[in-house]
Amino acid sequence: MSKQWPRIVFLDAATYGDMSLAMFTDAWNCTVHQVTAPPETTQRLAGFSVAVTNKVVVDKAILNAAEARELKLIAVAATGTDIIDKEEAAKRGVKVCNVPGYATQSVAQFTMALILELATRAGKYGNAVKSGEWQKSPVFSLLTFPNTELAGKKLGIIGFGNIGQAVAQMARGFGLEILIAARPGDTAPIPKDRLPAVEVLTQADILTLHCPLTPETKKLINQQTLSMMKPTAFIINTARGALVDEAALIDALRKHRIAGAALDVISKEPPPSDHPMILAAKELDNLIVTPHTAWSAREARRRLLEAVKDNIAAFLQGRPKNLVA
Repeated sequence: MSKQWPRIVFLDAATYGDMSLAMFTDAWNCTVHQVTAPPETTQRLAGFSVAVTNKVVVDKAILNAAEARELKLIAVAATGTDIIDKEEAAKRGVKVCNVPGYATQSVAQFTMALILELATRAGKYGNAVKSGEWQKSPVFSLLTFPNTELAGKKLGIIGFGNIGQAVAQMARGFGLEILIAARPGDTAPIPKDRLPAVEVLTQADILTLHCPLTPETKKLINQQTLSMMKPTAFIINTARGALVDEAALIDALRKHRIAGAALDVISKEPPPSDHPMILAAKELDNLIVTPHTAWSAREARRRLLEAVKDNIAAFLQGRPKNLVA
Protein backbone atom coordinates (compact mmCIF):
# COMPACT_ATOMS: atom_id res chain seq x y z
CA MET A 1 0.00 0.00 0.00
CA SER A 2 1.33 3.42 -0.91
CA LYS A 3 2.28 5.63 1.98
CA GLN A 4 1.22 8.73 0.04
CA TRP A 5 -2.48 8.06 0.70
CA PRO A 6 -4.20 8.23 3.04
CA ARG A 7 -2.66 11.05 5.00
CA ILE A 8 -3.46 10.40 8.66
CA VAL A 9 -3.13 12.86 11.52
CA PHE A 10 -3.07 11.90 15.19
CA LEU A 11 -4.31 14.86 17.20
CA ASP A 12 -3.57 13.73 20.77
CA ALA A 13 -1.17 10.79 20.79
CA ALA A 14 -0.08 11.60 24.35
CA THR A 15 -3.37 10.10 25.56
CA TYR A 16 -2.06 6.62 24.67
CA GLY A 17 0.92 6.95 27.02
CA ASP A 18 4.01 5.01 26.03
CA MET A 19 2.28 2.88 23.38
CA SER A 20 4.07 2.72 20.03
CA LEU A 21 2.32 3.98 16.91
CA ALA A 22 4.59 1.99 14.60
CA MET A 23 1.67 -0.14 13.39
CA PHE A 24 0.33 3.06 11.81
CA THR A 25 3.51 4.83 10.73
CA ASP A 26 4.93 1.67 9.11
CA ALA A 27 1.79 1.27 6.99
CA TRP A 28 0.64 4.80 6.20
CA ASN A 29 1.69 8.40 5.85
CA CYS A 30 1.12 9.69 9.39
CA THR A 31 1.67 12.94 11.20
CA VAL A 32 1.65 12.63 14.98
CA HIS A 33 0.84 15.44 17.40
CA GLN A 34 1.16 14.61 21.07
CA VAL A 35 -1.31 17.30 22.16
CA THR A 36 -3.61 19.60 20.19
CA ALA A 37 -5.10 22.70 21.80
CA PRO A 38 -8.53 23.80 20.56
CA PRO A 39 -7.19 26.74 18.49
CA GLU A 40 -4.81 24.34 16.69
CA THR A 41 -7.33 21.71 15.58
CA THR A 42 -8.57 23.29 12.35
CA GLN A 43 -5.11 23.95 10.93
CA ARG A 44 -3.86 20.49 11.87
CA LEU A 45 -6.61 18.87 9.80
CA ALA A 46 -5.50 20.64 6.64
CA GLY A 47 -4.61 18.18 3.88
CA PHE A 48 -5.52 15.06 5.87
CA SER A 49 -8.13 12.49 4.91
CA VAL A 50 -8.16 10.63 8.25
CA ALA A 51 -8.02 12.14 11.74
CA VAL A 52 -7.49 10.08 14.87
CA THR A 53 -8.69 11.69 18.08
CA ASN A 54 -9.26 10.56 21.62
CA LYS A 55 -10.47 13.74 23.29
CA VAL A 56 -9.85 16.54 20.77
CA VAL A 57 -13.21 18.07 19.88
CA VAL A 58 -14.25 18.23 16.22
CA ASP A 59 -17.32 20.45 16.14
CA LYS A 60 -19.50 22.02 13.44
CA ALA A 61 -17.22 24.98 12.85
CA ILE A 62 -14.17 22.76 12.43
CA LEU A 63 -15.96 20.36 10.08
CA ASN A 64 -17.05 23.26 7.87
CA ALA A 65 -13.66 24.94 7.79
CA ALA A 66 -11.84 25.00 4.46
CA GLU A 67 -8.93 23.18 6.10
CA ALA A 68 -11.14 20.12 6.70
CA ARG A 69 -12.34 19.74 3.10
CA GLU A 70 -10.22 16.63 2.48
CA LEU A 71 -11.33 14.91 5.67
CA LYS A 72 -13.12 11.60 5.00
CA LEU A 73 -12.89 9.71 8.30
CA ILE A 74 -12.67 10.62 11.97
CA ALA A 75 -11.39 7.58 13.86
CA VAL A 76 -12.30 8.13 17.50
CA ALA A 77 -9.83 6.25 19.68
CA ALA A 78 -12.42 5.73 22.41
CA THR A 79 -15.93 4.41 22.88
CA GLY A 80 -17.69 7.69 23.60
CA THR A 81 -18.12 10.01 20.59
CA ASP A 82 -19.71 13.10 22.15
CA ILE A 83 -16.59 15.09 21.13
CA ILE A 84 -17.71 14.89 17.48
CA ASP A 85 -20.62 16.74 15.90
CA LYS A 86 -21.92 13.59 14.25
CA GLU A 87 -24.89 15.27 12.60
CA GLU A 88 -22.65 17.78 10.87
CA ALA A 89 -20.15 15.07 9.95
CA ALA A 90 -22.94 13.15 8.21
CA LYS A 91 -23.93 16.28 6.26
CA ARG A 92 -20.33 16.73 5.17
CA GLY A 93 -19.96 13.07 4.17
CA VAL A 94 -17.35 12.47 6.88
CA LYS A 95 -17.58 9.03 8.44
CA VAL A 96 -17.06 8.62 12.19
CA CYS A 97 -16.09 5.34 13.84
CA ASN A 98 -15.32 4.36 17.42
CA VAL A 99 -13.91 1.45 19.40
CA PRO A 100 -16.51 -0.28 21.56
CA GLY A 101 -15.57 -2.67 24.33
CA TYR A 102 -11.78 -2.32 24.33
CA ALA A 103 -11.52 -1.30 28.02
CA THR A 104 -14.21 -3.51 29.53
CA GLN A 105 -11.91 -5.51 31.79
CA SER A 106 -9.74 -2.53 32.67
CA VAL A 107 -12.66 -0.32 33.73
CA ALA A 108 -14.44 -3.15 35.53
CA GLN A 109 -11.44 -4.08 37.65
CA PHE A 110 -10.72 -0.41 38.43
CA THR A 111 -14.35 -0.03 39.49
CA MET A 112 -13.89 -2.96 41.85
CA ALA A 113 -10.67 -1.40 43.14
CA LEU A 114 -12.55 1.80 44.00
CA ILE A 115 -15.30 -0.18 45.70
CA LEU A 116 -12.72 -2.10 47.71
CA GLU A 117 -10.90 1.09 48.68
CA LEU A 118 -14.09 2.67 49.99
CA ALA A 119 -14.96 -0.53 51.85
CA THR A 120 -11.52 -1.28 53.32
CA ARG A 121 -9.51 1.99 53.16
CA ALA A 122 -6.46 -0.11 52.34
CA GLY A 123 -4.71 2.85 50.74
CA LYS A 124 -5.28 5.04 53.78
CA TYR A 125 -3.92 2.31 56.05
CA GLY A 126 -0.85 2.03 53.81
CA ASN A 127 -0.32 5.77 54.14
CA ALA A 128 -0.74 5.47 57.91
CA VAL A 129 2.27 3.17 57.99
CA LYS A 130 4.32 5.60 55.91
CA SER A 131 3.40 8.49 58.20
CA GLY A 132 4.32 6.54 61.34
CA GLU A 133 0.82 6.16 62.83
CA TRP A 134 0.99 2.37 63.17
CA GLN A 135 4.37 2.54 64.83
CA LYS A 136 2.87 4.71 67.57
CA SER A 137 -0.12 2.43 68.22
CA PRO A 138 -0.46 1.07 71.79
CA VAL A 139 -1.86 -2.21 70.36
CA PHE A 140 -0.86 -4.53 67.52
CA SER A 141 -3.32 -3.05 65.00
CA LEU A 142 -4.67 0.26 63.79
CA LEU A 143 -8.41 0.93 63.54
CA THR A 144 -8.43 4.53 62.40
CA PHE A 145 -10.59 4.08 59.30
CA PRO A 146 -13.86 2.17 58.77
CA ASN A 147 -13.60 -1.27 57.21
CA THR A 148 -16.71 -3.08 56.00
CA GLU A 149 -17.33 -6.45 54.34
CA LEU A 150 -18.90 -6.54 50.88
CA ALA A 151 -20.53 -9.96 51.21
CA GLY A 152 -24.28 -9.65 51.54
CA LYS A 153 -24.36 -6.02 50.43
CA LYS A 154 -26.34 -4.84 47.37
CA LEU A 155 -24.56 -3.39 44.33
CA GLY A 156 -26.77 -1.21 42.15
CA ILE A 157 -25.64 -0.88 38.54
CA ILE A 158 -26.91 1.87 36.23
CA GLY A 159 -25.79 1.01 32.71
CA PHE A 160 -25.64 -2.71 32.01
CA GLY A 161 -23.58 -2.88 28.84
CA ASN A 162 -20.26 -4.67 28.54
CA ILE A 163 -18.67 -2.88 31.49
CA GLY A 164 -21.69 -3.10 33.76
CA GLN A 165 -21.94 -6.83 33.07
CA ALA A 166 -18.23 -7.35 33.76
CA VAL A 167 -18.54 -5.47 37.05
CA ALA A 168 -21.50 -7.65 38.02
CA GLN A 169 -19.51 -10.80 37.29
CA MET A 170 -16.57 -9.63 39.41
CA ALA A 171 -18.81 -8.34 42.20
CA ARG A 172 -20.62 -11.65 42.58
CA GLY A 173 -17.26 -13.17 43.49
CA PHE A 174 -17.21 -10.89 46.54
CA GLY A 175 -20.70 -12.00 47.56
CA LEU A 176 -22.48 -8.86 46.42
CA GLU A 177 -26.11 -9.04 45.37
CA ILE A 178 -26.63 -7.35 41.99
CA LEU A 179 -29.45 -4.88 41.31
CA ILE A 180 -29.73 -3.78 37.67
CA ALA A 181 -31.50 -0.49 36.99
CA ALA A 182 -33.80 -0.04 34.03
CA ARG A 183 -32.38 2.27 31.39
CA PRO A 184 -32.94 5.92 32.40
CA GLY A 185 -35.49 7.61 30.16
CA ASP A 186 -36.61 4.35 28.55
CA THR A 187 -40.41 4.14 28.26
CA ALA A 188 -40.45 0.46 27.25
CA PRO A 189 -41.66 -2.14 29.76
CA ILE A 190 -39.00 -2.93 32.37
CA PRO A 191 -37.36 -6.34 31.73
CA LYS A 192 -37.82 -8.98 34.42
CA ASP A 193 -34.16 -8.91 35.40
CA ARG A 194 -34.20 -5.14 36.06
CA LEU A 195 -35.65 -2.74 38.59
CA PRO A 196 -36.91 0.83 38.34
CA ALA A 197 -34.04 3.22 38.99
CA VAL A 198 -35.78 4.54 42.11
CA GLU A 199 -35.78 1.06 43.68
CA VAL A 200 -32.10 0.60 42.88
CA LEU A 201 -31.25 3.98 44.40
CA THR A 202 -33.13 3.24 47.62
CA GLN A 203 -31.87 -0.34 48.06
CA ALA A 204 -28.23 -0.13 46.94
CA ASP A 205 -25.40 -0.20 49.45
CA ILE A 206 -23.10 0.66 46.56
CA LEU A 207 -24.18 2.41 43.35
CA THR A 208 -21.93 2.25 40.28
CA LEU A 209 -22.50 4.20 37.06
CA HIS A 210 -21.72 2.72 33.64
CA CYS A 211 -24.25 4.47 31.41
CA PRO A 212 -23.56 6.84 28.52
CA LEU A 213 -24.06 10.57 28.89
CA THR A 214 -27.40 11.50 27.34
CA PRO A 215 -30.00 14.19 28.06
CA GLU A 216 -31.76 11.61 30.26
CA THR A 217 -28.64 10.75 32.29
CA LYS A 218 -27.04 14.19 32.65
CA LYS A 219 -26.83 14.95 36.40
CA LEU A 220 -28.59 11.67 37.11
CA ILE A 221 -27.01 11.83 40.55
CA ASN A 222 -28.41 15.02 42.02
CA GLN A 223 -29.86 16.37 45.23
CA GLN A 224 -33.12 14.48 44.74
CA THR A 225 -31.60 11.11 43.86
CA LEU A 226 -28.98 11.42 46.58
CA SER A 227 -31.75 11.97 49.12
CA MET A 228 -33.20 8.56 48.17
CA MET A 229 -30.02 6.68 49.00
CA LYS A 230 -28.98 5.05 52.26
CA PRO A 231 -26.70 7.20 54.44
CA THR A 232 -24.31 4.21 54.46
CA ALA A 233 -24.17 3.98 50.64
CA PHE A 234 -21.18 4.45 48.35
CA ILE A 235 -21.27 5.93 44.83
CA ILE A 236 -18.77 4.98 42.10
CA ASN A 237 -18.49 6.80 38.77
CA THR A 238 -16.10 5.54 36.09
CA ALA A 239 -18.35 6.59 33.19
CA ARG A 240 -18.83 10.33 32.54
CA GLY A 241 -18.34 13.24 34.91
CA ALA A 242 -21.55 15.00 33.88
CA LEU A 243 -23.65 12.11 35.18
CA VAL A 244 -23.15 13.69 38.61
CA ASP A 245 -24.26 17.04 39.96
CA GLU A 246 -20.95 17.72 41.64
CA ALA A 247 -22.14 20.44 43.99
CA ALA A 248 -24.96 18.20 45.26
CA LEU A 249 -22.59 15.26 45.76
CA ILE A 250 -20.03 17.34 47.65
CA ASP A 251 -22.78 18.67 49.90
CA ALA A 252 -24.11 15.16 50.58
CA LEU A 253 -20.62 13.88 51.40
CA ARG A 254 -19.82 16.83 53.63
CA LYS A 255 -23.06 16.36 55.57
CA HIS A 256 -22.66 12.53 55.60
CA ARG A 257 -25.97 11.99 53.84
CA ILE A 258 -24.06 9.28 51.98
CA ALA A 259 -21.01 7.45 53.28
CA GLY A 260 -18.58 7.86 50.42
CA ALA A 261 -17.89 8.34 46.73
CA ALA A 262 -15.11 7.41 44.33
CA LEU A 263 -14.91 9.21 41.00
CA ASP A 264 -12.58 8.50 38.09
CA VAL A 265 -14.29 11.16 35.97
CA ILE A 266 -15.29 14.75 36.70
CA SER A 267 -16.79 17.66 34.78
CA LYS A 268 -13.52 19.22 33.58
CA GLU A 269 -10.52 17.09 32.58
CA PRO A 270 -7.79 17.83 33.33
CA PRO A 271 -9.21 19.98 36.11
CA PRO A 272 -7.93 23.37 37.20
CA SER A 273 -6.37 23.39 40.66
CA ASP A 274 -9.43 25.14 42.08
CA HIS A 275 -11.97 22.71 40.61
CA PRO A 276 -14.60 21.99 43.31
CA MET A 277 -14.03 18.24 43.15
CA ILE A 278 -10.28 18.61 43.53
CA LEU A 279 -10.70 20.91 46.53
CA ALA A 280 -13.28 18.54 48.03
CA ALA A 281 -11.00 15.51 47.56
CA LYS A 282 -8.34 17.28 49.61
CA GLU A 283 -10.84 18.16 52.32
CA LEU A 284 -13.06 15.09 52.66
CA ASP A 285 -12.00 11.67 53.92
CA ASN A 286 -15.03 10.06 52.25
CA LEU A 287 -14.21 11.19 48.70
CA ILE A 288 -11.71 9.59 46.31
CA VAL A 289 -10.91 11.19 42.96
CA THR A 290 -8.64 9.46 40.44
CA PRO A 291 -7.41 10.96 37.13
CA HIS A 292 -9.64 9.26 34.52
CA THR A 293 -7.38 6.24 34.46
CA ALA A 294 -9.79 3.29 34.78
CA TRP A 295 -9.59 2.64 31.03
CA SER A 296 -5.82 2.66 30.82
CA ALA A 297 -4.50 -0.85 31.54
CA ARG A 298 -1.69 -1.52 29.08
CA GLU A 299 -3.61 -4.40 27.54
CA ALA A 300 -6.61 -2.12 26.98
CA ARG A 301 -4.53 0.58 25.31
CA ARG A 302 -3.00 -2.03 23.01
CA ARG A 303 -6.46 -3.31 22.06
CA LEU A 304 -7.59 0.26 21.47
CA LEU A 305 -4.85 1.07 18.98
CA GLU A 306 -5.19 -2.25 17.18
CA ALA A 307 -8.92 -1.61 16.79
CA VAL A 308 -8.32 1.94 15.49
CA LYS A 309 -5.93 0.51 12.90
CA ASP A 310 -8.52 -2.09 11.90
CA ASN A 311 -11.20 0.61 11.61
CA ILE A 312 -9.01 2.70 9.31
CA ALA A 313 -8.02 -0.30 7.20
CA ALA A 314 -11.65 -1.38 6.84
CA PHE A 315 -12.64 2.12 5.74
CA LEU A 316 -9.87 2.23 3.12
CA GLN A 317 -11.00 -1.14 1.79
CA GLY A 318 -14.54 0.18 1.30
CA ARG A 319 -16.11 -1.78 4.13
CA PRO A 320 -16.19 0.63 7.07
CA LYS A 321 -17.07 -0.75 10.50
CA ASN A 322 -17.91 0.53 13.96
CA LEU A 323 -19.53 3.56 12.34
CA VAL A 324 -21.48 5.93 14.57
CA ALA A 325 -22.06 8.51 11.83
